[in-house]
Amino acid sequence: MTVPYRDLFDLSGKTAVVTGACGILGPVMCEGLAQQGANLLLCDIKPGAAMAMAERIAKDHGVKCLGVECDVSDEAAVANMTEAGLQQFEHLDILINNAANASSDLSAYFAPFEDYSLDEWRNNLSVDLDGMFLVAKHVGGAMAQAGRGGSIIQTASIYAAYGSDNRIYEGAEYKGTAINNPAVYSSGKAGVLGLTRWLSTHWADKNIRVNALVPGGVESGQNETFIKRYTNRVPLGRMAQKEEVVGPVMWLASDASSYVTGQFIFVDGGLSAW
Repeated sequence: MTVPYRDLFDLSGKTAVVTGACGILGPVMCEGLAQQGANLLLCDIKPGAAMAMAERIAKDHGVKCLGVECDVSDEAAVANMTEAGLQQFEHLDILINNAANASSDLSAYFAPFEDYSLDEWRNNLSVDLDGMFLVAKHVGGAMAQAGRGGSIIQTASIYAAYGSDNRIYEGAEYKGTAINNPAVYSSGKAGVLGLTRWLSTHWADKNIRVNALVPGGVESGQNETFIKRYTNRVPLGRMAQKEEVVGPVMWLASDASSYVTGQFIFVDGGLSAW
């Protein structure tokens, strides 16, 4: 029997939930999923942003899209978002658990560890870890109850698994603020990996696969000093372009990865191979 391998990547008739849909990686993930035929429930905390993106993607790709404003750290908001998706699409098949905190106070977010405030720590983890839990609980729970199987992809980071090389941050700035890799970011993303492994066994009997996407540094407005120092650490000799995460996402979302669960998929230009 000839296996129609190309068809394994087809997402037609499936509904994908994407949190953090309007962030750095969310828009390209949504484009990729829509090109493969998935209907989309787009979620973002920015007022009106998910709705506008949903309208554009539906027009461009001929799929059904719903945009919802949602704070993933608010359980009631997550429950309402999940219910809205079920009412619109009847079933949810794919979850891209991607929302991450973008602190409005960069000086507090990048503060030295010894001066880091507990409020800032908790503010970040309320999204980076609590939000992951809440979205997985409600959307994944709905998937489990439906009995259709599914795929959950949770966005982590290389800093979940590796320590920071602080030398690459010397003289680096973002929007005029000196940057570093805060401990709260690494801690939250490490929690995502633990949650991923736990969920992969918890829902295995429901045929729900749970994997983590582990990107390396993605070029997104960092200054030249940071880009050059980071690039020197990477075997492929450059930072990632955001579009380069889309292929692994489409693979993990599709039946092409039907026997892959509980895995951490590194998309880092080989940095973790050193």
